[in-house]
Amino acid sequence: MDTADQLASFGTFQVLKLPLGFIRVLEWLFAIFAFATCGGYSGQLRVSVDCMEKASSNLSIGIDFGYPFRLHQVSFEAPVCEGIRRESVFLAGDYSSSAEFFVTIAVFAFLYSLFAMVVYIFFQDKYRENSRGPLIDFVVTVVFSFMWLVSSSAWAKALSDVKVATDPDEVQLLISACKVQTNKCGSVHGARWSGLNTSVVFGYLNFVLWAGNIWFVFKETIWHKGASKLVGASSEKQASTFSQQPYNQGSFDQSGSYNTQGTLSQSSEYSQVGGPTSFSNQM
Repeated sequence: MDTADQLASFGTFQVLKLPLGFIRVLEWLFAIFAFATCGGYSGQLRVSVDCMEKASSNLSIGIDFGYPFRLHQVSFEAPVCEGIRRESVFLAGDYSSSAEFFVTIAVFAFLYSLFAMVVYIFFQDKYRENSRGPLIDFVVTVVFSFMWLVSSSAWAKALSDVKVATDPDEVQLLISACKVQTNKCGSVHGARWSGLNTSVVFGYLNFVLWAGNIWFVFKETIWHKGASKLVGASSEKQASTFSQQPYNQGSFDQSGSYNTQGTLSQSSEYSQVGGPTSFSNQM
């Protein structure tokens, strides 16, 4: 407990409650799920070959395959339906590049998320003091967002091709005995794809997480802080300029009242003097 208390006091675990740190935790977990569901997959399908000669039949031929899905290297023994002869049949296709690329991105994303969380928790002051750290974090986040999109899309396409290549009906076409109409070939059961389908889902979820975290990482960079300072300085300058402009209402009132009074006094004097003068002239 003493070691845990010292570790907690040394690290700033409050950052994990913020969007920047909390999303990093989710990225770390989802990366584990992505490469575990894809890299740890192994499947099996079974087909049956029923020959005219029942002694040569094999009603349950197991075909095992898995990551990295080099199906052209997967072989199984099938009867030829000519006595006890057997033939080695290989599946078709090599989808290892897309699968390995997807798992590689997931592993590196897992390692970087773990590294970023350590920096956020134990080296938060150095991370914020040096402008280079947030910039590197921002660039890496953008790159991983793009790589997650590319790798997930490539793996989704490769997975659809793997499903087609390992379909029992397609595998039967590779067996020479199944091309003879007197023999009967069938499917016992196909492979289960729930694990690989989940890996594709986690791949796109990782893309959403990394793309959404770009904004929160960008807010830590000098680019965002510099733009905020410029906006704040311009707003303060406009406010100070507006406050310094005088509003000469008093002089306007004085001049207005003076002009108004002067006009009224002149007209009143004119009416008072002019009135009797014109009356005396009429008399």
